[in-house]
Amino acid sequence: MEFSLTTEQREIQMLARDFAEREIAPHAAAWDRDHAFPQAVFSKLGELGLMGVCVPEELGGAGADFLSYILVLEELSRADAGVGVTVAVHTSAVTLPIVGFGTPAQRERFVPELAAGDTLGAFALTESESGSDAGSLRSSATRDGDGWRITGSKQWITNGSHAGTFLVFARMDGAVDGPHGVSAFLLDGSDVEVTREEEKLGLNSSSTADIRISGAFVGRDRMLHEAHRGFAVAMAALDGGRIGIAAQAVGIAQAAYDVARRYAVERHQFGSRIADFQAIQFKLADMATEIDAARLLTHRAAWLKQQGHPHTLEGAQAKLFASAVARRQTGEAIQVLGGYGYTKEFPLERYYRDAKVTEIYEGTSEIQRIVIARHILARQDDRAATATAPPSG
Repeated sequence: MEFSLTTEQREIQMLARDFAEREIAPHAAAWDRDHAFPQAVFSKLGELGLMGVCVPEELGGAGADFLSYILVLEELSRADAGVGVTVAVHTSAVTLPIVGFGTPAQRERFVPELAAGDTLGAFALTESESGSDAGSLRSSATRDGDGWRITGSKQWITNGSHAGTFLVFARMDGAVDGPHGVSAFLLDGSDVEVTREEEKLGLNSSSTADIRISGAFVGRDRMLHEAHRGFAVAMAALDGGRIGIAAQAVGIAQAAYDVARRYAVERHQFGSRIADFQAIQFKLADMATEIDAARLLTHRAAWLKQQGHPHTLEGAQAKLFASAVARRQTGEAIQVLGGYGYTKEFPLERYYRDAKVTEIYEGTSEIQRIVIARHILARQDDRAATATAPPSG
């Protein structure tokens, strides 16, 4: 087992960290306050190759591995989680599914612009009546000549107000209810109407929009993967995307820990640094341990994906644990600072607000537990069947 990063991975990590510290962190509080979407940041990230870190070089990406991409997400989210989720959805939920499921023509048409950051991607699955039960979506794809008319409304669409490429999921005309009737389509931003920009608890530098599609025509060249196989695209995107959200959660938690540790060393009470008091030491010890554990779970899942191994279970475990760590330890960091932690003078209250959604989007923590339980029980059933099976031959 190898836990150290390669030279290339460290270089990419430092590139992302330096950019985040220089171009993102100094502005994050203002973006949060003003609900400002930092469009220029994504163009600069594209110039550095960080909007397509793990996209093949022949398609305009940096050609690095999936773990390198996860390292980038952690560093960006450490500076501003809104920037982190924008890049995560753009890459994990839109660009990589096109790389994985697209035809050669689709990859050539869409991926280079996405990898360069010239176009942002949005993943349009959720609807008002289909959240965790994504297979119950009602958006429709009705046959029209050699293509389809897409009609429907989507909710909670990250990047929705700024995306130029939408990966949209719709039920085929006449298909039965459930996931087997769903297909995936690639739409342009001009096909989509933004009906509302959501007011959120946190992640205020990211766009979360409701959208409407009113009979947009798409030809055969805009269907991603095969007819009625769109749900497989969505689940594959979410399997990888959950690892990205775990990395985002680790970045938020790390940022909170950094502030709490620095404050504990500098703050004096009763004639001593508060870092010398056991109550504070124990908080910092728990924070450091849980963040390391979350990071290791995340890196394991990323490595499995990169190797082409099954990673649904490990991705769910990483997201479940890392998101809980982010929510819990941002609160503990506020406690270390006391009254100061509750004010906007320090960034901890922003980290605390940003952390909560990592337990909700790209599959709630409850859904992650269902995924984990199914896998571990299936493993046990397989072992039991093997143990009781009669010898062959």
